[in-house]
Amino acid sequence: MSEAKRLAGEKAIDYVEDGMIVGVGTGSTVAYFIEALGRIKGRIAGAVSSSEQSTKRLKELGIEVLDANAAGPLKLYVDGADECDPHKRLIKGGGAALTREKIIAEASETFVCIIDPAKQVPVLGRFPLPVEVIPMARSLVARRILALTGGQPVWRQGVVTDNGNWILDVHNLSITDPVAMETELNQIPGVVSVGLFARRPADIVIVGGEPPRVL
Repeated sequence: MSEAKRLAGEKAIDYVEDGMIVGVGTGSTVAYFIEALGRIKGRIAGAVSSSEQSTKRLKELGIEVLDANAAGPLKLYVDGADECDPHKRLIKGGGAALTREKIIAEASETFVCIIDPAKQVPVLGRFPLPVEVIPMARSLVARRILALTGGQPVWRQGVVTDNGNWILDVHNLSITDPVAMETELNQIPGVVSVGLFARRPADIVIVGGEPPRVL
């Protein structure tokens, strides 16, 4: 599967244009994209990163990492996903970087999602849905999620996001209307971000393989 991830990550370089500031996501597939980006670093103006992990690797490769506020609107964001449905709607947040990922996706003109074939699903929800919460609201949010969705929220103990918050992973969901669920969960006080990327889905999905498939 690592070969499929590498092929997807390297294919995404096709969307990088000279002089771009590139939005860069987080995760094992994105790691291959970052390595490929390092090989053409002279062509780009820099990157905006969604996690401390990605920032560290970008800097090691000599790529300037810019603050999102200073960079302004971005033309391209490349990131992975934990699940992808046929409408390019995603579940993200397995690496606990969902809030920063969602901010960069929202700021970007084109969102290219890179996945291996196992991440394709007919309906979102097999992968537990991550929800980033303010620590003091963990129990409140869990109760509300259970009441609203019937899903089972589990605290990802020992994990603190780059924003200093906690993660609830919601199990046993079948998300037939991800836009509605994303909107509903966002309204719960204490929720920082929901790992549904449905209101702003991917524009292009690259599925790793020989050759990679572009959806």
